[in-house]
Amino acid sequence: MTTVVIIVAVVLVAALAFFLVRGRGTAGRGLRRRFGPEYDRVVARHDGDTKAAEHELSERVKLHGSLSERPLRPEAREAYARRWAEVQEQFIDSPRNAVVEADALLAQLARDRGFPDGDRFEEQTAALSVHHAEQVDGYRRVHTAVRGHGGTEEMRKALVESRALFDVLLADAPAEPARTDRHETKGGAAA
Repeated sequence: MTTVVIIVAVVLVAALAFFLVRGRGTAGRGLRRRFGPEYDRVVARHDGDTKAAEHELSERVKLHGSLSERPLRPEAREAYARRWAEVQEQFIDSPRNAVVEADALLAQLARDRGFPDGDRFEEQTAALSVHHAEQVDGYRRVHTAVRGHGGTEEMRKALVESRALFDVLLADAPAEPARTDRHETKGGAAA
């Protein structure tokens, strides 16, 4: 009888451990699916510590997941589109000024759509990553280019990549949280 109780207890402990580990993996897969490349970036920033990265991403979802994007008035949408076209034209004569203007334009557009103010860049990109994880890295690259001493090619790439976020923020309807199986802004938008 004692042997049976021990075997049952061992089986129950093993089953519980299996389900606990499996449940944690499921949460991680959900975050990986939701955040896509942002998940990998955060894991790398945490030196491969997936537990710390997943905690950070879960906190972002708690803080910014319920954020509701505000629609833009048609005249505001047109003004933003016109300003982006000017940024692109300006890049030819003054790449640095164009990247500075793109950074400011993205910050303002995100704020107008209901994201935290662009003066708090890290908070703004954290919120953007919850809703637009596939596109937020381009904005980071532009912001970094403004503060760095990158060459013209780095600035050009940053501007091109940031266009994806600009396009999704300018869209008529708020986008659903980014998923890796959605690529509607990939390839079609170029700066």
